[in-house]
Amino acid sequence: MHKILQVFGKSRPIFPARQVAAAAIAVAAAMSGIAACGRHQSDDDGKLRVVTTVAPLTSIIASVGGDRITVSGLVPEGTNSHTFEPPPSASRLLAEADVIFINGLHLEDPIKKLAANTKRDDTDIVELGPEALPESEYIYDFSFPKKAGKPNPHLWTDPTYAIKYAEETRDRLIALDPAGTDGYRARTSAFVEKATALSDAIRADQQSLTAQERELLTYHDAYAYFARTYGWRVIGAVQPSDFEDPTPKEVAALIDQVRTEKVKAIFGSEVFPSRVLEQIGKATGARYVDVLRDDDLPGAVGSAEHSWLGLMRFDYQTIIEALGGQAPKLRALDINQMEGPGAGFPQ
Repeated sequence: MHKILQVFGKSRPIFPARQVAAAAIAVAAAMSGIAACGRHQSDDDGKLRVVTTVAPLTSIIASVGGDRITVSGLVPEGTNSHTFEPPPSASRLLAEADVIFINGLHLEDPIKKLAANTKRDDTDIVELGPEALPESEYIYDFSFPKKAGKPNPHLWTDPTYAIKYAEETRDRLIALDPAGTDGYRARTSAFVEKATALSDAIRADQQSLTAQERELLTYHDAYAYFARTYGWRVIGAVQPSDFEDPTPKEVAALIDQVRTEKVKAIFGSEVFPSRVLEQIGKATGARYVDVLRDDDLPGAVGSAEHSWLGLMRFDYQTIIEALGGQAPKLRALDINQMEGPGAGFPQ
């Protein structure tokens, strides 16, 4: 099995930005020891040292890299990745990295800045989002208004973009490690096959909903690219761009919209509990589902569920069934990403 360093481990939800700094301080001491371990292991076994950010990216990259890389993910699961500030000790991992993969699109600006100031001159910072999506196709929306200059960064919730992330990762790793070319290509092909099967299952299962029923009201606006690709409509997101609660006027407008459009379910987040969505659910009779995740992987660490593929199956099965549809294809989907080295995240 390939080696993955969980830099911070799986944490519990941290919501306001002011609490993130406290969490970073708490894990800083542990970080230095883990980073040192990763450095010596990589030096001894010749594996590429890869640093990533949020867990879905770490999972995709680990699946492509397999046993030829050591992966270190910087952003703790259950944390608001939009406001996460890396502790100073993260600079050690970044300084030792052979390549740094981030999502980009302003998701991890503090990490990007720290990486630019600490990495080796020959280490690239690869922004997967801009590589996969031309600027003309950026989405600005409820939580990410254009006037703020930050597009919606959640491309990985759309399987078609996750495939592009994997392919870009493959090409970058091959450039750094040509001897591993066959393995990188084989593992990427396996990932693409699984991601395509996921996409096919979504398209099949969503047919159990009418076009009008394929509407999303969420807390965090994480499904905009998915909606565009698969023909859904995001009718609102409760969390505004400043990550504060919406105004009473905005809440009242959402209640009216849910009633008018007869929305069956509204979706909260395990990471971002929302009293506002509970209020909307009670006022409208819509079912409030509070378990969606966008960068917090389900299942136990090391299990098949604890992966990008497991995350996406969980979310879209949950969405379709909560709206009154059936998801037999998603339920039956094999979420073991591939056989052999590089199969899971993380071990």
